[in-house]
This record gives sequence, structure tokens and C-alpha cells, in this order.
Amino acid sequence: MTELRRRMDEDMIVRGMADRTREAYLWAVSGLATFYRRSPDQISDTEVQGYLLHLIRDRKRSWSTCNIVVHGLRFLYHTTLKRDQTTFCIPSPRQPGKLPALLSRAEVQRLIAHAANARHRVMLLTAYAAGLRLNEVLHLRVSDIDSARMTIRVEQGKGGQDRYTILSATLLDALRAYWRVHRPATWLFPGRQGRPMDPSALQHAYGLAKRRAGLTKPGGIHALRHAFATHLLEAGVDMHTIQRLLGHKSISTTTRYWHLTHASLMTQAARLDLLADVSPVPPQG
Repeated sequence: MTELRRRMDEDMIVRGMADRTREAYLWAVSGLATFYRRSPDQISDTEVQGYLLHLIRDRKRSWSTCNIVVHGLRFLYHTTLKRDQTTFCIPSPRQPGKLPALLSRAEVQRLIAHAANARHRVMLLTAYAAGLRLNEVLHLRVSDIDSARMTIRVEQGKGGQDRYTILSATLLDALRAYWRVHRPATWLFPGRQGRPMDPSALQHAYGLAKRRAGLTKPGGIHALRHAFATHLLEAGVDMHTIQRLLGHKSISTTTRYWHLTHASLMTQAARLDLLADVSPVPPQG
């Protein structure tokens, strides 16, 4: 770890910033340094703006990704390097209210069934059945799975908030089969050197499963979280329950899922086990 990276990380720690925010900001600074092959304290605002243009125009990064980069770099220059001001920025998105494409239950089943291996399959199952964000899946610990209460603890989700979400019987069976084969110790889905898996690896696994399943709808793995919310809503689960399961601070964020549901909602009792029709992950060996 370079001296500048250490100082920046310590500045974030003393401000109580969440681990995932620290990782994202350090990743943003590392990308800038790699691009120019110089230490960030030797890079001007004009060059930073050029790097942001490169991310948007050449690497086709989303507005949300570039926004994280901007916030990470501003923290470095304003807080750690104590520059009075910076001039680099990105414009706000033109269509912030664009609705995502929604996967049907049949499409979710087909996608999960076409995962390249059992480990990726159970990770995609977990993302869908519990409504988790990408980093929330990757940072699950074995101890977060509570089979007695049929809940999953999500520690330090977006905004540094802890919450509980549902653990369906089908997902529990799949996780038990996975555990019998892989025997994870701390992280439920560990990557290299005992650390959480790199986010790009699971995104790639999702994209591969989509192609193998013949699905052409746009969007990444976050589509499974959208599907979780809308399928519960279609099953009659109330909006406030879905808000708590998703970890939304404001109900207004959750209400957008009304626009993704079918014209009329089913009136039968809420059915929380979204994976009832998905066969468990078969044990290996």
C-alpha cells in the first residue's frame, strides 16, 4: 500500500465511512493512477476531467459508476490532499427516471439454470431470492444465514445500514448443498486469498448465464433485485414490507416498482418463497 493510499484510507476510517465505500473510493483513485501511470497528487484537475471523459466515452461506464469515481477523487483531493477546490465534474443523467427491463419468473428460472457452475448458480439464487445488491451478495458471511429465524442478515448495506431479509426454504436447501461441497469458513462466497469475490467476476457470471439462456433484455445482475421486488409486489406483498426487505430509506424509492408490475396485482396471500419452482442445487461429487 502506498503512503498516499494509506493516508486516504485512514481519513475515511476516522470519519466512520463504510468498508464498501472505502473500497469504492480507493478503487476510483487506483484507476486514475493506473490510467496516467503517475501518483494522483501529481495529476491536475484538467487531467482528471480527461480521465472522466475516457470512462464515459471510451469505456462506456454508467453515470452511477462515474459518479462514484468523482466522489472518491473529490475526497482524495479535498480531504487527504487538502486542495481548496476542484473543477472536474460529470453532468447529471438526462433520464434519471428510466425504468429497468424486468425479468419474468420464467426468465429468472432459465437464467439461473444456465449458470456455468453450481457455485455461480447458488450466488444468483441468493441475489434473486433475498433481493440483494451485488456487493451484498459478495460480503455475506456464513454467520449471516439464520436458519432458525429464516432470515439473512445484511451488514452495512448501501448507506451503511444493517437489515434483515428473507431466507426461503428453497434457498436454504441450496445453500446447505453448497456448504457441504465448499465448506466456506468466514465469507459465504470467498474469492482469492480468503477475501470477498471481485464484483466483476459475479457480473461476468451473470452475463454468461444470460447469454446461455438466450435472454436479450438489457441490464446487469441488479435486474435480479428488481425482479425480487416486482414479483413480491405481484404476489400481494405490501409496499412497506418490500421497502424493509430492500433496505430503502424512503418509500418513494420503492414505489417505482408499481410501474414494473402487471396491470393488475394478484390478490392471493403473499408468497415469499420465490424459488418454490426452482430445483435445489445438486450436490457435487
